[in-house]
Amino acid sequence: MMHPVLHAQLNPDKVAYQMAGSGETITYRELDEASNCGAQLFRSLGLRAQDHIALLVENSLRFMEICWAAQRSGLFYTAISTYLTDAEIAYIVRDCGAKVFILSANAGRDIAGLAELCGPNVKIYVSGETHLPLPSWDKAVAEHPPTPIADEISGYDMLYSSGTTDRPKGVKPQFKNEPLGTINPLLVLLCAKMCGMSAETTYLSPAPLYHAAPLRFNILSGALGGTSIIMEKFDPEQFLALIEKYRATVTQVVPTMFVRLLKLPDDVRRRYDISSLKSVVHAAAPCPVDIKAAMIDWWGPILVEYYGGTEGNGITIVNSEEWLKHPGTVGRTLVGEIKILDENGMPLPPREIGGVYFSGGPVFAYHNDPQKTAGAYTPEGWSTLGDVGYLDEEGYLYLTDRKAYMIISGGVNIYPQEAENILITHPAVFDVAVFGVPNEEMGEEVKAVVQLTSGVASDESTREDLMQFCRAKLSRLKCPRSIDFEKELPRTPTGKLMKRLLRDRYWQSSQESRIAPAPAGSEAARTAGSR
Repeated sequence: MMHPVLHAQLNPDKVAYQMAGSGETITYRELDEASNCGAQLFRSLGLRAQDHIALLVENSLRFMEICWAAQRSGLFYTAISTYLTDAEIAYIVRDCGAKVFILSANAGRDIAGLAELCGPNVKIYVSGETHLPLPSWDKAVAEHPPTPIADEISGYDMLYSSGTTDRPKGVKPQFKNEPLGTINPLLVLLCAKMCGMSAETTYLSPAPLYHAAPLRFNILSGALGGTSIIMEKFDPEQFLALIEKYRATVTQVVPTMFVRLLKLPDDVRRRYDISSLKSVVHAAAPCPVDIKAAMIDWWGPILVEYYGGTEGNGITIVNSEEWLKHPGTVGRTLVGEIKILDENGMPLPPREIGGVYFSGGPVFAYHNDPQKTAGAYTPEGWSTLGDVGYLDEEGYLYLTDRKAYMIISGGVNIYPQEAENILITHPAVFDVAVFGVPNEEMGEEVKAVVQLTSGVASDESTREDLMQFCRAKLSRLKCPRSIDFEKELPRTPTGKLMKRLLRDRYWQSSQESRIAPAPAGSEAARTAGSR
């Protein structure tokens, strides 16, 4: 059995979770009692196993209390991104069928307006101080006893995609009537066996908890009896300071965080002792080769990368030693067999680029969307997350991009991730997005939108420097034909680039087959003579 209830009995005063900024802690005894109170409340509201709840809560101890209460009640719990609009949040609450929606007063939302959008079929509670006539989650929980409910059974997270390419979609796992303390064996395989997590682990969590990987890593930390240090929000220097302060042994990050860390001044990077780290897990997006190589050079061969999605249909994994022999790979399969298929569904040989599919892995379905579910599967039952890539002769997978972002210019397929991976290494570039925009002759052309490092001038000289930097490392065909500058690119708090928002801006304003002028406040301009 792996569950906080066990550690509450064996090591009740050990810290289960601690907030990095405030220093607030919850011990295993306190976590067990708080989650029992929450489970009692759910049962008093009529919720039974396989019912749904949703929560919109910032990184906090309350977030973990709610998840563990739902987990020991047999409920599906849907954690929602605080980055989404009210309409998107309400859509998820309705779509997942939540009977209870717990909304934090600190999440920065119009609570009354959001409650109205969710409709009358969901019971809404507010955690934290509010003057609205809505029931308090904190007070309601406190009214119930800290004793286990009579019918404890394991629940599951039911998470939604971040909607970087289209509307968020929910992935509902199969309910298996598993006894309390049953943890997803794939999660145990990845985190415990491959990444070394255990009861002795001090896990540093820098990302938003509503995202699949941070949520599941923190759940497993509590199941194993470790201690999680949860950052309220990622800050690169604070991240290094926390590793030193708490002697963190494991952390899980996204490539964007690597970029932010590497762009710190050298004296700041050398200031902190990070020698306690034993494993640094990263995923969510392919990591540029130069960025990852620089991180391994700085931190040593402790990086573990995996590729997979909320859908859980397949997983690849690669450690640092393997990666250095196969730069750019996201690893070999851990779960499922990888298939690379062409547009007609035919298998491709090594080093031929096509759609990435898994066979033999767990089956998944998109909640309330049978059409989208069917579109993710081949007639043979092989499933895809929509990524494009290739295998080498040894079975290592390399991702080239999302299928939705592929640019077709003059009949040639161009994967914008290649140019992004190069431009992000330029010292003047803080963030970058590359995508296709309309071109009357070629159909599409390559556009880059760049967020410059502080103090760098957004002028023609910088623009030309970036052009030449890219062309020196990549075929001219794959390089941007124009570069615009923005003050900030739209990323989710988990680091995922919302490229769709940028791309749509150009396509929607190209009624006369031309690139629209940049929005107010930007430094955008077409590059004269760059063709």
